[in-house]
Amino acid sequence: MKQSFIEYSMSVITARALPDVRDGLKPVHRRILYAMNESGIFPNRAHKKSAWTVGEVIGKYHPHGDLAVYDTMVRLAQWFSMRTPLVDGHGNFGNIDGDSAAAMRYTESRLAKPAMEILRDLQKETVDWQPNYDESLLEPQVLPARFPNLLVNGSNGIAVGMATNMPPHNLSEAVEATCYFIDNPEVSVDELMKIMPGPDFPTGALIMGRDGIRQAYETGRGSITIRAKAHVESTKTGKNRLVFTEVPYQVNKGTLQEKIAQLVNEKRIEGISDMRDESTSKGIRLVIELKKGIIPQVVLNNLYKYTSLQTTFGVNNLALVGGVPKCLSLPEILHHYVNHQVDVITRRTQFDLKKARARAHILEGYLLALDHIDEVISIIRSSQTDSEASSRLRERFGFSPEQTTAILEMKLRRLTGLERDKIEEELEGLRRAIAYYEDLLAHEDKILAVIKEEMREISKKFGDPRRTEITQAERDLDIEDLIADEDMVVTITHTGYVKRIPVATYRSQRRGGKGVSGANLKEDDVIDEMFIASTHEFVLFFSNRGKVYRLKVHELPIGSRQARGTAIVNLLPFSEGEKIASVISCREFPDTDFLMFSTASGMVKKTVMSAYGRVRRDGIIAIKLRDNDRLLGVRRVRENDKVILASSAGKAIMFEESDVRATGRDTSGVRGMTLKGNAEVLGMEITNGRGDLFVVTERGYGKRTPIEDYPTQGRGGQGVYTIQMTDRKGNLAAMKVIGPQHELFIITEEATVIRVKTAEISQTGRATQGVKMMNVSDGDSIVAVARMTSAKKKPKAAGVAEGQRALDLDAAGGDGSDDERVDIGSGDEALEDLMDE
Repeated sequence: MKQSFIEYSMSVITARALPDVRDGLKPVHRRILYAMNESGIFPNRAHKKSAWTVGEVIGKYHPHGDLAVYDTMVRLAQWFSMRTPLVDGHGNFGNIDGDSAAAMRYTESRLAKPAMEILRDLQKETVDWQPNYDESLLEPQVLPARFPNLLVNGSNGIAVGMATNMPPHNLSEAVEATCYFIDNPEVSVDELMKIMPGPDFPTGALIMGRDGIRQAYETGRGSITIRAKAHVESTKTGKNRLVFTEVPYQVNKGTLQEKIAQLVNEKRIEGISDMRDESTSKGIRLVIELKKGIIPQVVLNNLYKYTSLQTTFGVNNLALVGGVPKCLSLPEILHHYVNHQVDVITRRTQFDLKKARARAHILEGYLLALDHIDEVISIIRSSQTDSEASSRLRERFGFSPEQTTAILEMKLRRLTGLERDKIEEELEGLRRAIAYYEDLLAHEDKILAVIKEEMREISKKFGDPRRTEITQAERDLDIEDLIADEDMVVTITHTGYVKRIPVATYRSQRRGGKGVSGANLKEDDVIDEMFIASTHEFVLFFSNRGKVYRLKVHELPIGSRQARGTAIVNLLPFSEGEKIASVISCREFPDTDFLMFSTASGMVKKTVMSAYGRVRRDGIIAIKLRDNDRLLGVRRVRENDKVILASSAGKAIMFEESDVRATGRDTSGVRGMTLKGNAEVLGMEITNGRGDLFVVTERGYGKRTPIEDYPTQGRGGQGVYTIQMTDRKGNLAAMKVIGPQHELFIITEEATVIRVKTAEISQTGRATQGVKMMNVSDGDSIVAVARMTSAKKKPKAAGVAEGQRALDLDAAGGDGSDDERVDIGSGDEALEDLMDE
């Protein structure tokens, strides 16, 4: 069993599955081409039935199934399988949609013109021969292959315990790379890649990056990412469509469409409304219609990730070298091919030299005979037999047997003077050819020059422009590539329900309006946080127990305006009694920015933001809390900012951020505000000294006061009054720093939301009464205020605390119209339209 399996394995490896490094052909390919050549099925002759050729192959050289031979012939004729097809097919030879070829009795075929260069000089003893399977005929062990077919058309096959998968290349580039290697045998892979930058697939498409190509060329193994070529077209109705004009190599277009339809039906890819194949004989055109408002790049990235519109070609340059399988680098492939060509040209030259010498020898005999024609004729006439005449001529003139045979067969017309001139002219040409052949065989550099010259002639005849474009490498697609980078309103309730919804949910109202429902909440629930962040940003969740957790915005559940959301305990590993205290949204964690923490007891702490760049799924300590204290708020702070704390007793204190020295992550901080009685800190704001401080009481009374009216104190004081407190107004409920460009969301316990422009709020002194901001029903009270920037233009926001950019950015003011577009953004980010009527 062991011996039999080894013999079988070696038979599969050497005689079936792996190509020869010299001609790039497996035995079945070689036998098909040779059989067609022997049968005279040339490019300049009529096509012949494929069944006839298959019969020739399996009857004389390849004792295997007819279907296997026919399938191989079909592939040799397919434009989408072979970079340079070697068979010219007539009839249905299949298509890129996966439809199979017609039966061999219907189709016809003949050798393609490039195949004649594979077979060129075969009759000049340029290769070794071997008996066929029944030893009745001889077949070539390898073909001359006058261009590097292994590189040009590649190969793939599975043997026993090994496999080969070699990509095709551009004929012109492969020829020039071979020529350059001949001139520079010690050439590096990088130098070769300047001439032949990478594979060139018959179906075109894009190769993403060069690292995989370089690795394959250097080691014989590598991974190449191929991506379909696509562009976006806009329709008259305002919709977009994705158009694919080139697909990756070996991708079945029919199966691809089925996969896309399946993904759409399963809702794994959303935004596609229709798909159709508009491909013609002129090229591929696969059209995917998108729904209105869908971002094309997001759908495109999903298609690349989940379908074969992006594939990986695993290069494995395994070929037979002297009958032994070996994994080859690009220089090694070129080395073995060039050695083969040197052998071919040498043997061809020796054959031509031998033939020229033989002919010259005959012509020299002719001329000697013509010089003594009368005596030659006399000897012939007086001889009784051919052998006697031959013997007497050799004895008299020293002719060789070949010469005497030719003289005896010479026609009388050779005796004319004109014929003698032709013989002398032919002999002179042969002597020049013999001198050339002898000189060529004596100088290997001249043989190499012939190889280069003849390959470039082939390249000139059959070369064409590169089809596959090589682009810069892109990182692997991750989840963010599949999600649109758009702003979302993130809402978090007091009992821990979180959701994200598009910002085009609330419309602007006049002061004193009733508002719209922001969420259908439970009776004992209220909205604690409402901010705007991009789907690609991080959200840091700071809990009341001083821990911090991290999620991406797109990981949060999306819901409608009325939806309550998903309990945060389903997203984060909160312990019993742990609740969200504050959230920060950001894209990065720079060393230059800090986070300012405040607790209900008036403690503050400042810590560098980079300390929170690596947050585990189960959270880390954000601040060390003292007994009976809880984390109240976290804000992003920069140099020269001011910190404002406000208490439920109606007081506020403002101090420099530099008054709080930076400490580590697991620290308690320092005293920020001194409180009396049952008062607690209800909020913290970061300001640069400009704008107004807006405060609102539980019963809906509010006002805005210039920040400059508040004195800058040292941290730790009791602060100053910011509004006159009465029982009718209730305790102070919320505070925000605003500017004339801001609009406010005022939120009550029952989750009613009203949106008010800053310009509609009275600006009064620090210790004044305020005005009615919102009609708050009995049993309800205001619990939070969120702010946002409205603008018709899209300026860059400067000097903004990005962590609270939700509803909190500086921008140009609006005109207050109901159909005004509201824009949010920070830094260099493009500002998105966030609000519709």
